[in-house]
Amino acid sequence: MLRKLTRFLLAALIPAVLAIPLSAHEDLDPSIKHNAHDGVVRLYGAGGPDTAFRKVAAAFTTETGIKVEVTGGPEPTWSKKAQADADILWGTAEEDMTALLETYNNFSWDDVTPIYIRPAIVAVKKGNPKGIHRFEDLLKDGMRIVVTEGAGVANTSGTGVWEDVAGRTGRLDDVKRFRKNIVGFGKGSGPSFRMFVDKDADAWITWPDWPITHSEKADYVVLAKERTIWRDVNVVLASDADPEAKQFLDFLNSDRGAAIMKTEGWVR
Repeated sequence: MLRKLTRFLLAALIPAVLAIPLSAHEDLDPSIKHNAHDGVVRLYGAGGPDTAFRKVAAAFTTETGIKVEVTGGPEPTWSKKAQADADILWGTAEEDMTALLETYNNFSWDDVTPIYIRPAIVAVKKGNPKGIHRFEDLLKDGMRIVVTEGAGVANTSGTGVWEDVAGRTGRLDDVKRFRKNIVGFGKGSGPSFRMFVDKDADAWITWPDWPITHSEKADYVVLAKERTIWRDVNVVLASDADPEAKQFLDFLNSDRGAAIMKTEGWVR
């Protein structure tokens, strides 16, 4: 009797478990009506590019008088608001934007435009006390490395980057040795940075903008060409965006915008 009851409970439980959504993006809230026409250009996206975008926005506003509001950070912190009033979304990688467009239906994949690109780098402690100068240094015994992974539940441009870098030359042993030195997997760049500091890690595979904007805590080492992974930042305009939003994107893509973006490692 007990075995029959157990089988019955398992049969009932398995479909329920399989039905639980595992998602790296936020759900669309059908009760929210999107209306971007408020005279303010509003951008939303993951943390990282937001610091450079704010510099560009400040220059644009000074020149035109048009207000620009940049909101960056983990998607759950801004998703509801973006569903209501976003003019522009940015993706910190193509896979990031693909996940975003599962939720924000006032934006079209056909309108996505890659605008800048940056390389993966190795963030190290301020002053680089371990003397890390190349990827192979990270394979030494005792190195403490933090990496970024979405783990199927967080939408982040860092997903898979460490594996791409470690496996870039096709040597499985590099991946094994690198993985052995990982002391933390952060679900996003922000959590990874905190983990890098809190765990007293020697290195973190990330993007240039993080050590540049946290220079009091970190320096960075450029990877050799054969190890370097590049991912873009891309933007998409809402179908009902304020007219000024297109004007801002033109400025962002101008030579002046490019010069500002380059200060945080974004190139084209």
